Amino acid sequence: MAKSFISKRPHYERLRKKWVAKHRNIQQKLWEKHHQSLNWLSKNISPQKLALGSLGGLLLLTAPPQHSLPAANLAVSRDDILKGFDQNLLLAAQLNEIVPKEVRPFDPKDEEAITDLLSKSFGMKVTAQLEGIKLNRNYGLIGGEQHLYRYPGDNLYAHAENTSDWAMFGSSGMAPGLGAWGYFAPSKQEFSQADKERERFYLAIQTFLAPGFAENFPKYRDFFKFRKMLVVNPKTGQSVVAVVGDAGPAEWTGKHLGGSPEVMHFLGLSHGMRKGPVLYFFIDDPQDKIPLGPIKVESEA
Repeated sequence: MAKSFISKRPHYERLRKKWVAKHRNIQQKLWEKHHQSLNWLSKNISPQKLALGSLGGLLLLTAPPQHSLPAANLAVSRDDILKGFDQNLLLAAQLNEIVPKEVRPFDPKDEEAITDLLSKSFGMKVTAQLEGIKLNRNYGLIGGEQHLYRYPGDNLYAHAENTSDWAMFGSSGMAPGLGAWGYFAPSKQEFSQADKERERFYLAIQTFLAPGFAENFPKYRDFFKFRKMLVVNPKTGQSVVAVVGDAGPAEWTGKHLGGSPEVMHFLGLSHGMRKGPVLYFFIDDPQDKIPLGPIKVESEA
């Protein structure tokens, strides 16, 4: 038996070398394409954490050739490497390179770089200006908001479809008043699925600070009502498509916008202080084809 194994060893070595050469080429290509993002991730996340998930697998597999791992740890193909990998994490790494550390309004260069990246990443037009209207800023601190009344007679219990919903979002309570545009529907009988989604994924935006708001109040009021927006947590890449459903918060709060309990949950900001920096831009979707809710990166930017 030992003699038989030894006689086959040269063939085994040849196959092993071929395997290593093939996958070193895959590593090289991935590293060349994503080297900036992967460099940032490798410097900012500990090896222990990286080893626990698909992100760790990607970083280990895409290390530069001089740090290549033994062939036994290599995936079969690029598809295997990226299978199940959350590309929103790569988006976060890319945003880290261009989003200012200080939470402030963007200059034109920052604005263009970020909207281009988000548009390519999600496969839709993301813009800071739509129909000649801009917000006072597109990078600010978001805080958690309460549920809004959707129709006359609505109550907190009606917002939860099941026990899981109640456990996650019930504690946020109901806002004492209506949103900036009143009820989402005139009655429970006329309450639609679209109305339900708008309340679930609503934002409170400082529309009153938009340049030209006071001079063009009727136009701006109608423009902002349920205007679709993309909100991104730049630290994690978690992203949500939402609508403008209320005005606020007040300037003295130190926050620049608010998010429904569901928005905050899917941004990863529903615990602790329930506050954090986010990017928020208009989505140009005139035919209303883009659904509300959490969204994943569509393609590699």
